[in-house]
Amino acid sequence: MRSTKVEGIIINRRNSGESDRIITVFTKTQGKLKVKAKGVRKISSRRGAHVELLNRSVLNLYNSLGKMPILTEAITLKSFSFKKNELKKISAAFHVCELIDGLCPEYQTNQKVYTMLSEVLDSLEKTEDLDNLITDFERNLLINLGFISHTSNLTSDNSQFLIEGILERRLRSKKIIWT
Repeated sequence: MRSTKVEGIIINRRNSGESDRIITVFTKTQGKLKVKAKGVRKISSRRGAHVELLNRSVLNLYNSLGKMPILTEAITLKSFSFKKNELKKISAAFHVCELIDGLCPEYQTNQKVYTMLSEVLDSLEKTEDLDNLITDFERNLLINLGFISHTSNLTSDNSQFLIEGILERRLRSKKIIWT
């Protein structure tokens, strides 16, 4: 089957060429995918708004043999939009997306991680206790992906060092949250 329809959350994007964008989507059924969204940077694009960061969207993809899937249509189900003056909530959401993008392998389905991602983004809109929310998410993500056991004592101080050790690079989003 060449065309597929997936529901997912846009966790990363980067520009490619003059009018294209490569987006990273964490889906319910296929895990993390990289998708080529042709022409979405054009002003006249109908799909551009549907593939913004932190959107839960339904995407129609065309799978060509041996190449990256191409976006053919997109519909936004929910936009996790935070107020512009809530920098800490926005940076916490970017931190969550950076963790999912860095720690989850491509094409491996993980329904529990998708549910956790969706719930933490919903909670970010309502809660004011960001430190505990992010620390709990980091701990549960590392447990679900098999990096630590349930009995591990993970605090916000040592979680950053552990995650950076796994990723083998420094986290970009963590600096913004607490400064």
